[in-house]
Amino acid sequence: MHRKRTRFAARVNRVASAVERRGVVATYELHDRLLANRASRFRLARDRPRLDPVQQEILDRLRADGFATVGITDLVPDPAVWAELEANAARFRAETQAGLAEETEGGDSALRRRPGKEFVVRKYAYGVKLGLEDPWLRLGVEPRLLDLANEYLGLWSKLEYVDLWYTPPGDEADRRSSQRWHRDFNDRHLLKAFLYLVDVDEETGPFEYVPRSAPGGELDKLWPWRPLGENYPPQEELAARIDGRAVTFTAPKGTLIFCNTSGFHRGGFATGKPRVLATFTWDSPASLKALSERNYVFDEGDELVGARRYALT
Repeated sequence: MHRKRTRFAARVNRVASAVERRGVVATYELHDRLLANRASRFRLARDRPRLDPVQQEILDRLRADGFATVGITDLVPDPAVWAELEANAARFRAETQAGLAEETEGGDSALRRRPGKEFVVRKYAYGVKLGLEDPWLRLGVEPRLLDLANEYLGLWSKLEYVDLWYTPPGDEADRRSSQRWHRDFNDRHLLKAFLYLVDVDEETGPFEYVPRSAPGGELDKLWPWRPLGENYPPQEELAARIDGRAVTFTAPKGTLIFCNTSGFHRGGFATGKPRVLATFTWDSPASLKALSERNYVFDEGDELVGARRYALT
């Protein structure tokens, strides 16, 4: 009798999950086609930013290949911005290293990690309250970045995620979780940025990306992106299909990588040196309505208008 009840409960859970899944997918598609994203596209059409040559070059490369790189000081030339970010990143790195040392000695450092991705230490993780006094949130809605994200996505985007990641070198023989090739589930309209805060070489777990694999690209039909779809294809089969097309981003500190991570990517397989970076995700309002949630709570005491306010609220 116990076995029968267990089997019935498992079946009920599967049915409930399938129903919930269909509801999420239907909600996303409705907001993408008719509701939230349609209104967001109208906002961009009504108030279109003017991109300068540096931004336009990045946009052109994103549209062609799904990725682009630029030095942060080339995109945001104010030296005070990089100085503040670098100092803040140095504190995060020092605090994380102290916490890891404490763990090695058997202590409890309370470093922020996510289940399934314990190999990454995060500055914020989820639920942190942030205002514009935080330099990373401020960079996420810096017009030089936000205007570019909005033009690429074709709508006023939402800043869904902002955080710093520290990936210590590991001794694992096999890649785990996001260290494997995958598509992000968040949205089909998605732009992510990674800002390297240390020099990154082959031993530091560099980011890797398959050009033209995002929706609309030449390779988008390889295990195509779908709402709540299967994000991780058979790894050896994918490697054979992409046939050496992947780009590996070994680069100096201060390199900013833009990419559409609904295309195939992987990273963080650090073998000899720690990788430290900041990461930002801009996606469509439909994603926040159905597929994802912000990792922060915005302190609305700050005065903002237009696309910047829209991105945070």
